[in-house]
Amino acid sequence: MIGLRRLGCDGWEDGLVAREKGGFWVGLCAVTFYPLIWLVSRWRAEGLDKIPATGPALVVANHISYLDPIYTAVFVHRGRRVPRFLAKSSLWELPVAGPVMRGAGQIPVYRDSADAQQSLRAGIQAMRDGKLIVIYPEGTITRDPEGWPMHSRTGVARLALSGEFPVVPMVHWGTLQVYDHYGKKFRPLPRKEVVVRCGEPVDLSAFRDRPVDAALLREVTDHLMSAVRDLLAEVRKENAPAEFYRKGKAGTGPVEGEAAS
Repeated sequence: MIGLRRLGCDGWEDGLVAREKGGFWVGLCAVTFYPLIWLVSRWRAEGLDKIPATGPALVVANHISYLDPIYTAVFVHRGRRVPRFLAKSSLWELPVAGPVMRGAGQIPVYRDSADAQQSLRAGIQAMRDGKLIVIYPEGTITRDPEGWPMHSRTGVARLALSGEFPVVPMVHWGTLQVYDHYGKKFRPLPRKEVVVRCGEPVDLSAFRDRPVDAALLREVTDHLMSAVRDLLAEVRKENAPAEFYRKGKAGTGPVEGEAAS
């Protein structure tokens, strides 16, 4: 019982702000994910205070490893919120992940189909209901050779412009060193340094009174991902590239080693 309270599992309170309730499946993920990330990394959660304690919010994150959602989920949970991910629909077909995603109230994204707009509507409705939504606008783990965010899909802009709520940038760094999907390497030991950081909410006031068209959606998407990229540059202590990488250019994926760890 003490262990569960220390981990902050669903249903427990360890402070003045009550934790948002997520039910059995969220609690199960908590008791699984907290020890897992401790076993494979020495990680730091920076900017937890940027996660709104209550009410609707949109978290916009970079994506360098398939482990990122685990760290995102723990970070948001430590912020006393339940994360609802907009995630590719194929995950719902997996034997273990599928029931967990359904039970935890996650939102499937049906890419390149008529159902894609329905996924966005589900995300918008969730925020209208006061929920916190997490999205990786790149749509998959980055193909940028140096691990920077790449050219992203504009669905994030539709979500961000759908109401007045905080839009919070988040970055992960170091998860690629634990699991590199493109390099097909899983290296849990020795434990790696991992940082997950949230920044200040992005100011979208300059865009809200304009007609929503393709040009605006592209502009807002790049504006949001620029905030993510700049936050990542702070974590990496490097200069960010001026342009977003596009798939099809030279390079097959994030490089290994210190430059992309």
